[in-house]
Amino acid sequence: MTAFLSGRTRRFPTVALPIRVALAPVMACVIASCAGADSGADAGVEGASDAALVRAEDRGALPDGAEAWSITGVALYPTELTPRVAEVYQTNLEAAQADFDADPEDVDNIVWLGRRLAYPGRYREAIAVFTRGIALHPNDARLYRHRGHRYLSVREFDNAIADFGRAVNLIEGTEDQVEPDGLPNAAGIPTSTLHFNIWYHLGLAHYLKGEFAQALLAWNSCLEASRHPDSVVATTYWLNNTLRRLGMAGQADELLQAIDADMGIVESTAYLNVLLLHKGERSVEELMPETAEVSLENTTTSYGVGMWHFLNERPGRAFEIFEGVVGGGGSWSPFGFIAAEAELARR
Repeated sequence: MTAFLSGRTRRFPTVALPIRVALAPVMACVIASCAGADSGADAGVEGASDAALVRAEDRGALPDGAEAWSITGVALYPTELTPRVAEVYQTNLEAAQADFDADPEDVDNIVWLGRRLAYPGRYREAIAVFTRGIALHPNDARLYRHRGHRYLSVREFDNAIADFGRAVNLIEGTEDQVEPDGLPNAAGIPTSTLHFNIWYHLGLAHYLKGEFAQALLAWNSCLEASRHPDSVVATTYWLNNTLRRLGMAGQADELLQAIDADMGIVESTAYLNVLLLHKGERSVEELMPETAEVSLENTTTSYGVGMWHFLNERPGRAFEIFEGVVGGGGSWSPFGFIAAEAELARR
């Protein structure tokens, strides 16, 4: 598997993949869920979510200027960007728009225009661009992958699941491909692939809905598509949470055996640190200093630490942290923020 950067061919580092999660207990849980789990179950258990989460699609028209309804029913408006970040986003968007204007039917131009619209938070416009692209190129999995991602951003989880399901069908039997980064990391090396991103975001959509058994099935496939250490760590992070919520702590512990501090992580430091917390190799004080500023990484870490408390039977502290994430005034698009919203709604 190769990525082409600056005219050179790079190969992802080879990593020892964690074990594939055994499916028998997971399938039993899926069957039980489909048959109708007890609606009075604990907030961490499959079946408790549907009554608690009101679909964004059912909340009605958005106020002017809002991009989404939060899971808890609050209108969400674009987050203010720093001048430097806004300038970078705008420059990249103008270039993507120029390419699109020159050839509006080219699928690469459509993908990049949608992606560049989404980065500054123009999610509805991005969804519209991907939708137009799907009408022109209904068999290109990338369009469903990216539209599904932005349906996650605006909390339309059922729409996201439908898109990722279609993408899964389209990639069956195809060779995976490196997905270029919209905002390259410090190493300038993409760390994910198309197949990885489809399975990863499908798992997230189910997880955010509280459909943990279905999420586990998706992330099981995602683990097989994880080739870069960052992808392995990101997948293992969500798998660890999911397995423990399904009462499969033994399998979670097995997965953690493949995680260590020297994996050569480029982007997923927050995910790695939370996994090391579960292994007992990091402390809460190391991960969440009181002076920490609000950032994407801190949102990710905060949700992860909150879930660590939740899984260790400290729900009071867990929900304090989830409330801090949602009320902290940061960006509302990170998955840790959306997951904290979902926990509060299920409570």
